[in-house]
Amino acid sequence: SKVKVEAMEISNESNNNNNNNNNNNKQIFILSGQSNMAGRGGVTLTHPKKWDKFLPPQCQSNPKILRFNAKLHWEQAHEPLHADIDSKKTCGVGPGLAFANSIRSQDPNIDIVGLVPCAVGGTAIKEWERGCHLYENMVKRTTESIKEGGEIKAILWYQGESDTSSKHDAESYQANMEKLIENVAITSGDGAFMEKIREVQLGMKVDNVVCVDSKGLELKDDHLHLTTEAQVKLGKMLADAYLKNFTSS
Repeated sequence: SKVKVEAMEISNESNNNNNNNNNNNKQIFILSGQSNMAGRGGVTLTHPKKWDKFLPPQCQSNPKILRFNAKLHWEQAHEPLHADIDSKKTCGVGPGLAFANSIRSQDPNIDIVGLVPCAVGGTAIKEWERGCHLYENMVKRTTESIKEGGEIKAILWYQGESDTSSKHDAESYQANMEKLIENVAITSGDGAFMEKIREVQLGMKVDNVVCVDSKGLELKDDHLHLTTEAQVKLGKMLADAYLKNFTSS
């Protein structure tokens, strides 16, 4: 059976109160979830998997868009954003740079954007529970990212594909989701129970959480990962949702 587009995104705004006296105006966004956030756009399906290195204009590097690398240092962002984070897989284009370029082009109040990649492909939501490695690493990277100044503005979360094959996982997704939001503030879909996951995500009513439904965006021939063009569209959808719901401009 064909798998139709799944996924979801959540932009969740949080505030950092430790930088009130810091003149660093970096606006920081955490990128988390699994493979479609890490980026598989342009990655070949045949082994050995390789990224085709095609970069749409919306994903071009910009000196004002930074990336927090695996060594916990800021550098100019470039695709693949997750290359040294989701390092056991071949990464390609994700939604992060398209998101950053879009919010900068639409809002003159946004100058420097900092992206903190944390996504890891093939991970289920239970692996992001508090105390687990993925969750703790995300918290660590987030904490380290603001030590030189800046403000955490949102978490962009795309996950759910690994929770859609089992009825049990699909039925427990809402509780796991709410627990995750409680702990940090976040969340996302594919498989036999894909629609159940989407129903939970779209039906959530949580303060400072907005869902962007990516159903209908083009998938690669694996019926799982978004194409490069779809990632660009997703980045724009996330940017529009963020600007509409979490900025005053």
